[in-house]
Amino acid sequence: MSIKKLLGMVTAALIAGSVYAADIVLNPTHPDRYVVVKGDTLWDISSRFLRDPWLWPEVWYVNPQIANPHLIYPGDILTLVYIDGKPQLRLQRGYPTVKLSPHARVQPLDRAIPTIPIDAIKQFLTRPLVVDKDTLKKAPYIVASAGEHIVSGAGDRVYVRGIQGEDEGLYDAFRPGGPYIDPDTGEILGYEAIYVGTSAVQRFGDPATLLLTETTREARVGDRMLPAMKTAPITHFTPHAPDSGTEGRIISVYDGVTQIGQFDVVVLNRGEADGMEIGHVMKIFQAGREIKDTVDGRISNRVKLPDEEAGLLMVFRTFDRVSFALVMKASQAIHVLDYVRAP
Repeated sequence: MSIKKLLGMVTAALIAGSVYAADIVLNPTHPDRYVVVKGDTLWDISSRFLRDPWLWPEVWYVNPQIANPHLIYPGDILTLVYIDGKPQLRLQRGYPTVKLSPHARVQPLDRAIPTIPIDAIKQFLTRPLVVDKDTLKKAPYIVASAGEHIVSGAGDRVYVRGIQGEDEGLYDAFRPGGPYIDPDTGEILGYEAIYVGTSAVQRFGDPATLLLTETTREARVGDRMLPAMKTAPITHFTPHAPDSGTEGRIISVYDGVTQIGQFDVVVLNRGEADGMEIGHVMKIFQAGREIKDTVDGRISNRVKLPDEEAGLLMVFRTFDRVSFALVMKASQAIHVLDYVRAP
């Protein structure tokens, strides 16, 4: 997503505040004032003031003295006020104003608090984790470890076949995963590419020699190599609702845990082609079980129990047919094949 589009989303959300603020429900224990500290996220702070923290853009007041109110820093002061009976969150910069020169004072972007916990998703932000059938099949691959290890890790050298030319010096290693399958239609939506690590070319040739500089799991013979992406990831998000009636399913969870909890990364069977956007917030519903009606007694008399609300998630990365989302709230156990719906 371009910066222009991202800023447009922020602006739209801020303008929407004047329309929707009347529907905002405050947290009964909300403070009137809060000082931002290191480690906060916009979601955490908003949960102090609002029942539904993802609605924070709808009560945000644009301070004309602040060029980009979407960026909040430790030491800033948030105050809850009421204008015409509607709640607003106002921001006061926490650092003192000191005139040292005619130059503008600049706060580093990486010091701004994130919307959601970036550590939980950073490895998913910059790599092609969903590919088509042939992308990994045709990619360069590890043929052996330089140290004759069965598996390799950060600091080890590996030999790679299939690198053409000498234009790329950094490669990410991936392990081919299984297909992402739509549980409702049986259609293959893409193939999982499991990130293994990053490597730097030490010597080109056939095979080339690469040094593993970072790994999240053991690198093995057969792992595939793709040129490392050079684009800067989006790390600040504007939460907003998808179109009314939008529905999907959780089709996978990272590292295959059986029960999904807060800050787990899940894959949805809806992507850009289905209208999914970065920042979309959706409620999670635990799929109702089908049981036999033991009171009625008839063999064929089965009943499906209602779906139960189980949590909330936010989409942070989209592909053509699938999306990656972070579970922001889990009020009960969440499982693969549970439903997600527009709040």
